[in-house]
Amino acid sequence: MDDFCVFVVLGVNELPRKLISVDESLQRSIAMPPNVRQAVLFSHGRWREHTGVTVEMTDLEGGTITLGKLTPNHKCLLWDCWEGAIRRGVSTLTVKMEGGSLGNEELQYASYDELQNSQKECTKGAAPLPVLEARGKRKRGQDVKETLNKDQENVCPNSCLSDRSTPRRRVRGASRGGHTRLVAQNDSPAHMCTPEKHKTRGKQARTQTQTVSLGRPSSRWGQTLCPVDTQTAILIGGQGSRMQFCKDPMWKLCTEDMSWVAAETLAEGPTPEGRIGHTATFDPESKRIYVFGGSKNKKWFNDVHILDTQSWRWTMVEAQGKVPPLAYHSCSLFRGELFVFGGVFPRPHPEPDGCSDSLYIFNPVLAIWYQPIVNGDRPAPRSGHSACVLQGKIFMFGGWDTPVCFNDMHALDLGLMEFSAVRTSGTGPSPRSWHGCAVLSESKFLVHGGYNGNNALTDSFIFDTDTSCWTTVVNTQLSAVPRAGHSIITMVKPNTEAPTKDEEEQMSEVLPQILLVFGGGDNEGSFFSDLMTMMIDDLLD
Repeated sequence: MDDFCVFVVLGVNELPRKLISVDESLQRSIAMPPNVRQAVLFSHGRWREHTGVTVEMTDLEGGTITLGKLTPNHKCLLWDCWEGAIRRGVSTLTVKMEGGSLGNEELQYASYDELQNSQKECTKGAAPLPVLEARGKRKRGQDVKETLNKDQENVCPNSCLSDRSTPRRRVRGASRGGHTRLVAQNDSPAHMCTPEKHKTRGKQARTQTQTVSLGRPSSRWGQTLCPVDTQTAILIGGQGSRMQFCKDPMWKLCTEDMSWVAAETLAEGPTPEGRIGHTATFDPESKRIYVFGGSKNKKWFNDVHILDTQSWRWTMVEAQGKVPPLAYHSCSLFRGELFVFGGVFPRPHPEPDGCSDSLYIFNPVLAIWYQPIVNGDRPAPRSGHSACVLQGKIFMFGGWDTPVCFNDMHALDLGLMEFSAVRTSGTGPSPRSWHGCAVLSESKFLVHGGYNGNNALTDSFIFDTDTSCWTTVVNTQLSAVPRAGHSIITMVKPNTEAPTKDEEEQMSEVLPQILLVFGGGDNEGSFFSDLMTMMIDDLLD
């Protein structure tokens, strides 16, 4: 039994059955009867280098969900029917092993009954397993309605908007959070999904999957993609089809060959809970990523998690000072401090959830939050806006505060700590939120896509801070598909040769050369996992 194998236990009264092994099959599918409400998968034997096992479930209607992944650091996986989508009828459990000659491996299929022989072989002489009482993980019980309501709390604009009418102001008790429902199910605004709309679009939603390729992240929106050096970016969080939070929340992107590596098991320490609407900000001085805020269903976050990219270890900060739970805020790094503006924050019933116009600063050295004294023309409360630092100022564009969608521009002078409205010229973007924004040069940044309350958008614009002028970008690659809730970053073009010491010292002064666009949704139920790359010079020209 030293050879590597993967076993499954279907139900609390069953014995383990062998599914795959390196000597027999590298991938296999089995039928799961409708009465199976829990499944445990675990490995046995010596793990080989670069080996991982992906576990997927497919229902009768073709919807596929990635349940998780076995790795040398996570050798056991539990699925129960109370944690995910409701399963009706017989479904298929597929196990795929990474490593070896997967390209020529034919997928094997076994019925539920055919596994009885393997059960007898691998459990011969073993004592019967004790009967355990199945328990829900989060005290949610077995109530299907409760599970559905919880899954529908965070509704993205890309999932099921069949009503394209312009959003109207909510009555008392309605959500002011804009894009995210964080109120009771019966308080559904006109532009959000109601239970009836979920029924009408149920088949379309089920056609979307959260299948994770062995080589790339699952489709999602609301994630963060954070560059950490000239060849590496880190993907964190996100939400996919059926409003389910991604089972593969963390990936590493190597821009040298544009390859993805699953990274949720690479770092030690307490990882952040799955979420959307958070921010991830990299500090090149300390080589750390700061993850702040976000939301998950009815839960809101104001925690700060730090990923040290040198030791690859997570830590959670016990900060002093007060900052409210926020989602869809902006977070900008300036001189080692994080500047957090706006976002959605929860209010207790019967007051509606609201958008913030406050500025909070986090000092990582002192581990403290504080609010500075700010003068000038402060922007209106908003969420889903963008912010970027250029020439000693934070430029903030767009955003949403139901029923208003913005396309105004404000700048915060970080020396004077003073807000000012920016008077712009040229043809600028229409009102939008959840758009992508990235710095292109010392004086220019890009705005692409977003959501205007009815549709996801495809257009792109460049703003010049020297002239305060907008320029429309004509790029067929960017305008091919409407996107909202996607990630846009810029990076220095990777050097195939090892950098010299002088090149490393000058690396921080090199302007970005490549634009990367990942993920998002199209407001029609489709989510993306594609990665677009283009040269910044082509956009500027």
